[in-house]
Amino acid sequence: MKVIFVGAGPGDPDLLTVKAQRLLRQCRICIYAGSLVSPEVVGLVPKDAALHDSASMTLEQIEAVFVSGQQQNTDVIRLHTGDPAIYGAIREQMNVLDRLGIDYEVVPGVSSFQAAAAALKTELTAPEIAQTIILSRTSGRTPMPAKQELAELARTESTLCLFLSVHKLATVVDELIPHYGADCPIGVIFRASWPDEVIVQGTLADIAPKVTEAGITKTAMIIVGPAIGSDRARDIPVSKLYHRHFSHGYRSADGNAETSDGAGS
Repeated sequence: MKVIFVGAGPGDPDLLTVKAQRLLRQCRICIYAGSLVSPEVVGLVPKDAALHDSASMTLEQIEAVFVSGQQQNTDVIRLHTGDPAIYGAIREQMNVLDRLGIDYEVVPGVSSFQAAAAALKTELTAPEIAQTIILSRTSGRTPMPAKQELAELARTESTLCLFLSVHKLATVVDELIPHYGADCPIGVIFRASWPDEVIVQGTLADIAPKVTEAGITKTAMIIVGPAIGSDRARDIPVSKLYHRHFSHGYRSADGNAETSDGAGS
């Protein structure tokens, strides 16, 4: 028996991994984040399986389900939205499982920041503009370490993907404008990949009233940075990957295929 932490992806069941789909269709006991995981994903679980919505559960109650699975010698699927490794609170559950001597594994999933980038039809990196992506959030009941406060991260001028922060969008804007400029592109994506997905785009100067008008107050990803602005695409340098004057192990600078095994300089 083991506990399997499974990434439920951003919402669209077609974005589940093949392994996640197989595990869900075979599972007998499933704990899922009911406030976040799409009903279509939960619907893959067999009708006669034991379902537990973790939205109303404490860690001790989750532990009791783990113990029940152990007693029945039945695997427990712990279904987390997106990818379990990002704001999934899985470490504390793993500590419980270590104490109980129960084995566990993790099945990764597509994160909401990836689904949000797909919804925006953008690339989060751009040559000479942004080569770093920062996944973060604003402080709330869970405080941020001082060196990871938003104003500190903004100094890097990287592409920022902010979870759990849309309710503090006005504060986000105020902290980012000094570093990114008021005309920096920003996208707010509500429930990326869900049927009711909403995309709001603008600049740091005008995004807050647009999001308020759209009625978005939670369950949204914020993506900020000069790399995501389609209207700025003409100003982004072309990468070296496909440049005709750039050689790599599979192509020489003149565009002819290399005859080496791919280990060239």
